Amino acid sequence: MPLAADVITSEEAVATILRLYPCDRDFLFEKLGPEVLPSEQTPGNGAWMAPWQSGWAGNGPWILLDCRGNIETRDAPAAWGSCRPSLAGAATREIDKMRKPIRRLIPLALLSVMIAAPLATASTETAKRPNIVYILADDLGYGDVHCLNPEGKILTPNLDRLAHSGMAFTDAHSGSAVCTPTRYGILTGRYSWRSRLQAGVLGGCSPRLIEPGRLTVAELLRRHGYQTTAIGKWHLGMNWALKPGKPPFHDNIEKGADGWNVDFSHPIIDGPMSVGFDEYYGISASLDMVPYTFIENDRVAALPTVDKAFPMMHGRPRSMTRRGPAAAEFEAANVLPALTTRAVETIHKRAEAARKGEPFFIYLALAAPHTPIAPRPSWLGQSRLNPYADFVMQVDAAVGEVLAALEANHLADQTLVLFTSDNGCSPEAKFDELRAQGHDPSAGFRGHKADIFEGGHRIPFLVRWPGVVSPHSRSEQTICLTDLMATCAAIIGEILPNDAGEDSVSLLPALRGEARGPLRQAVVHHSINGSFAIRSGDWKLCLCPDSGGWSAPRPRSKEAAGLPVVQLYNLATDRSERHNVQDQHPEVVDRLTHLLEKYVADGRSTPGKPQKNDGRVVLRKWAR
Repeated sequence: MPLAADVITSEEAVATILRLYPCDRDFLFEKLGPEVLPSEQTPGNGAWMAPWQSGWAGNGPWILLDCRGNIETRDAPAAWGSCRPSLAGAATREIDKMRKPIRRLIPLALLSVMIAAPLATASTETAKRPNIVYILADDLGYGDVHCLNPEGKILTPNLDRLAHSGMAFTDAHSGSAVCTPTRYGILTGRYSWRSRLQAGVLGGCSPRLIEPGRLTVAELLRRHGYQTTAIGKWHLGMNWALKPGKPPFHDNIEKGADGWNVDFSHPIIDGPMSVGFDEYYGISASLDMVPYTFIENDRVAALPTVDKAFPMMHGRPRSMTRRGPAAAEFEAANVLPALTTRAVETIHKRAEAARKGEPFFIYLALAAPHTPIAPRPSWLGQSRLNPYADFVMQVDAAVGEVLAALEANHLADQTLVLFTSDNGCSPEAKFDELRAQGHDPSAGFRGHKADIFEGGHRIPFLVRWPGVVSPHSRSEQTICLTDLMATCAAIIGEILPNDAGEDSVSLLPALRGEARGPLRQAVVHHSINGSFAIRSGDWKLCLCPDSGGWSAPRPRSKEAAGLPVVQLYNLATDRSERHNVQDQHPEVVDRLTHLLEKYVADGRSTPGKPQKNDGRVVLRKWAR
């Protein structure tokens, strides 16, 4: 037979199967072993014999893999015998669309045997399609959650309860050390440095960042019958109507007074509802950026008529937010309660339909404990530390209200709840004051928000999913917030197209407690000035001599000038990143550098067809 010479290389087959049908890698090898034996005599290095060469025969559909791991189905010749195909439906239709050049083949029936057990488990778990509530805190440090940092001094009983009833990840990372790029990655499954924004953050009046036509988590879920709601801080750009003759806004934080260039009486174009959300209520960006007014769907809830600014920390007016357009009744201290109330109301509104099998997705992006640090009067002094710690406690209470709403509506058992933060704690929290009283928001990790060091991007990540996630469990998997896209796709049984979720890996094996090895080959870190780092296993390579952010040594400082141009840390023995061993392990530096370069060149860090970045990606900012 002319096809008998074709083989499946192990990495292509495994990578593709795992991408399409999340299951444990060791389980996959275990299932493949008896059917498809490794053979050095077959064409290609380390290839597997074609299934029919080891006795498999069938006329059902076959999976065809090209050299990039793309797949399609074809009918096998009738002479191969008979077997009943057991995978069809949406997966097969998606596969049929690809029609890529043939390089490798694997029978669909054999694929179904290999993944039968994981799929059977998944079908019972996801048949009802869980409601999904994703709660994103703003500038909350890893060490600010008591269950992750028992030595910390801030009490977080509701977050502790969430972790106690589910899983706490101890090695989770935001896609960036600052706001906007992390949020882009959460909703798209793609690192933001592939977009036009390769450093810094947007302003409150900046144009939309998510590219037209790019699939988002919200749109993915909406296509599968979910009601999708975004509540809170957006910070991904939206197109405001301008007054005649006023210049357009750009991808930078505008001066407060420039907010008056907007004609607030007109609807907003290309906001959250243009990227898959059915409804939206919140603020355009960080609470220290103009305009200071709530947005309901595509219009401001109240027209800005006055100038306002707020203390960056309650009771300390020497440092203020940007002064600019505000609604007359808008007050910073009312934002967290308003967002919490809207989330609770949304759960009540969606409850009856959800109980009938019409699930909802709520993306709740809190604007706290980011500046302005503005706890309500009832929370002032509760921590006995400072207003930031009080604000963290109020955030914890807000999460408790959301959890209580799910329980009151008998939805807790059918809802996947995820809680995390967009980056590490900001120095605006006053680290010196907190540490003097025994509290470290970074829990011993070096640095803070904006930095390439762990304190900039290692964040809390708590998950509760009754019946799927075991209570009282922990995971040491190295994960990234970009992983939401692939996880949601796996939950609903969807195959992501090649141009979506390029940097997203499904967390389902970890959530089920079935992962026997790393889910990710590596995670890419990114700082506020666009510096890169890559983490694989215990090794972390930083392609900069400095922090890439706000802590010492700062970029282009005299202190940084005399340092090696790269930093290599073994986090297993040096979690505080104090001992740069790049000169002792040049082979690790080379390996991780080449891997990062490949991720950039391929336009993705997951298996699939190479994609284009939206612009030139500069890996070594210090060399400019």
